[in-house]
Amino acid sequence: MSRLVLFARAREAAGRKADEIDASTLGELLERAVADYGAEFRAVLDISRVWVNGIEPTDGLNTPVGPNDEIAVLPPVSGG
Repeated sequence: MSRLVLFARAREAAGRKADEIDASTLGELLERAVADYGAEFRAVLDISRVWVNGIEPTDGLNTPVGPNDEIAVLPPVSGG
């Protein structure tokens, strides 16, 4: 299972800071997260950056993920 780490508004929408999700691609992992966390999480995800192991994935949603991977959902930062 890959580790999903959530920050700021993504954390609030999901009601947790991290989770373990079994998936073979980034797209599959994110769809499972949306199914678990709901529409508010989807809305935050739509405006967020998603990194795999600290970098933006070059293959987008088709990026393979596995048990040693950490996926971070990084919503935009606001404030000043």
